[in-house]
Amino acid sequence: MAETTAVNERRGIPAAAFVEDVQIYLDQLGLDVNSTLAFLQERLQQYKIVEMKLLAQQRELQAKIPDIEKCLDIVATLQAKKGTGEPLLADFEVSEGIYSRARIEDSDSVCLWLGANVMLEYSCEEASSLLTKNLENAKASLDVLVGDLQFLRDQVTITQALLDVIMGNAPEQVFRLKENLATKGILPVVTVARVYNWDVHHRRQKAVVGASGSAEDA
Repeated sequence: MAETTAVNERRGIPAAAFVEDVQIYLDQLGLDVNSTLAFLQERLQQYKIVEMKLLAQQRELQAKIPDIEKCLDIVATLQAKKGTGEPLLADFEVSEGIYSRARIEDSDSVCLWLGANVMLEYSCEEASSLLTKNLENAKASLDVLVGDLQFLRDQVTITQALLDVIMGNAPEQVFRLKENLATKGILPVVTVARVYNWDVHHRRQKAVVGASGSAEDA
C-alpha cells in the first residue's frame, strides 16, 4: 500500500503529502520527530511567503480591472458621441485632488498609458479592442490566482493538521479539520480515520508502557 495519497503541484506550489501512516512516514524520511516537525514548519513558512505574494498580485489585479473597465466606458462614450456634433464635457485629474473641465469635440483617437511612462495614440476601435483583451486577460489571471490561493490554503491546512497529529495536540480538532477536507474531496474519509486512529493508538500505547513501568517500580 502506498504510504501517502498521490498529489500534484499547482503552478510551482508543492502539494502537501497527506500521510496515511505517520510511523511509516517518519521511518521513510529517516528523521526523528523533532527534525520532521522542523521540516513541516519550514514548509508552512514557505507556504505563507507564497501566500503573501499571491495576495499582493490579487490586490493589484483587483485594482487594475476597474481602471480598465472605466477606460472602456470612456472610449465607448467617445464613440457614441462621434458624428452627433455634440461635444463631450469631461472632468480630468490634473494632479492629486485637482481637476479641470475639458471640452472634447469629435475625436477619432485616444491616448493610452502603457506603463513605464509610455503613452501611445490609438484609434477608438483599436483602443477598445486592446482594452477588451487586457480586461479578459486580467480577469483570467485573477481567476487563476483565486484558485492558487485556495489550493495553497488547503495545503497549509493539511500540513498544520499533520503537525498537530505528530505533536499529539488536540486530536479531536485535527480530526474535524481532516473531515472538512474530506467533504471537499481533497482527502478520502478512510484516510481521515486512519490518521485520527493512529494518534489515539499511539497515545494508548504510551499510556500502557507508562503504567507498566510504574507497576514494575512498585
